[in-house]
Amino acid sequence: MKAINGRTPFCWVLALAILPLPLAACGSTGGNAEAVTSEAGLKVIPVTVTQNGKAHVFSTEVAGTPEEQEQGLMYRKALAPDAAMLFPFPQPKYASFWMKNTLIPLDIVYVRSDGTIDKIAENTVPMSEVPVASGGEVAAVLELAGGTAERLGIDEGATVSWTLPTP
Repeated sequence: MKAINGRTPFCWVLALAILPLPLAACGSTGGNAEAVTSEAGLKVIPVTVTQNGKAHVFSTEVAGTPEEQEQGLMYRKALAPDAAMLFPFPQPKYASFWMKNTLIPLDIVYVRSDGTIDKIAENTVPMSEVPVASGGEVAAVLELAGGTAERLGIDEGATVSWTLPTP
């Protein structure tokens, strides 16, 4: 860079200051990446359901707080075929869900603490206030678009795996 009248042109200083910014955006995060969030502001993680050696990965919103779990998928007009919502519990428990204010049919998948599916309530009725209970104590519930379990051949006994993001 050639100095003009003993000075470095401002445009060169500016260019050298800005040039590293796009390159920094291309770098590795080294495992410190921030969790992806959904339009609803929930963290999104991959959840894998494996049945007979065949894995299905869902882009899954995590309803981690009591408030997020109470809201769930209420008022949503659609759920993509590869999307889901996970309701992890601090301790395994008997769980009961309903479809109040839920506009779309869902498959409600109850997951034991060992990751196996305890029960699937398929194509639950939108807006129903009838409780849909687990068959036993579960560590989490995974909600899928109605008909997904049948379409993909997911049955009780399949395994569900995920890693929750750090807070």
